[in-house]
Amino acid sequence: MSSHKEIVSSFVEGAPPGELADLPDIKALTSSTPNLLNELGPAFQKYNEEQFATVKLPGGSQPVIISSHSSLEDGRYYDVESSSSFAYDHITQKASDVQSHVLEGEQADLVKSTIKGLSAYVKEHFPNAAYGAYPIANDSKVAVIIVANKYSPNNFWNGRWRSLYIYDPSNSSIEGSIKVDVHYYEDGNVRLLTNKMVNVNMSSGTGSGIAKEISVNEKKYQEELNKSFTSLSEGAFKGLRRQLPVTRQKIEWDKVASYRLGQDIGGGSSRR
Repeated sequence: MSSHKEIVSSFVEGAPPGELADLPDIKALTSSTPNLLNELGPAFQKYNEEQFATVKLPGGSQPVIISSHSSLEDGRYYDVESSSSFAYDHITQKASDVQSHVLEGEQADLVKSTIKGLSAYVKEHFPNAAYGAYPIANDSKVAVIIVANKYSPNNFWNGRWRSLYIYDPSNSSIEGSIKVDVHYYEDGNVRLLTNKMVNVNMSSGTGSGIAKEISVNEKKYQEELNKSFTSLSEGAFKGLRRQLPVTRQKIEWDKVASYRLGQDIGGGSSRR
């Protein structure tokens, strides 16, 4: 049987976008054992790094990304654009202790030019997004991340777009994925999870070339999603529910209080 800690960890790791701090299941399961929350650090860290959690640094105005690719170990992360590193509390999702961190190394120029190339695309297509690029694999490759969040809890839905690309300069290739996670929970619980794999061979290994290839693939995927939603709306979703009741007549809801079940609604005399 799974332990209490394992059960709560599974809730943390599966939390929908923007709902980690407000999940009633997590609050209920930790209320009787307050110390358990402090033991869930690894689960919160996994969630934040995989979901590309964003945070504004003290004194900063732009969100920065939490990921395994931007990790400096010991609970610290860095952001290339602001040339800073910071401590991050995975449970409270707060940043602190900001310090200077200047990126150096073989891929530093490519990383910075990629970030510059992404700027215009991200600002045009995402109303609320963070993006970054980081040298990985002993400075032999570059990881590029885009994450966009849109939360509307008053309307019972939240959503997140995550894309991760790994550029390999040795063969000018990009491998990555685009993930969409949308949760709708008004009088129900519906969740959309998608995962689109991307594999591209590039002719140009510049930062602007990488940004352009990313924008082309993401626009194409957005169009595919739009077509899929239209197909669902016009097809599968309509098949889940009759457009009219079995009587083939619309109910006059303003008169529903005066209906006699089985007679007025059924269109005939009620059985006695």
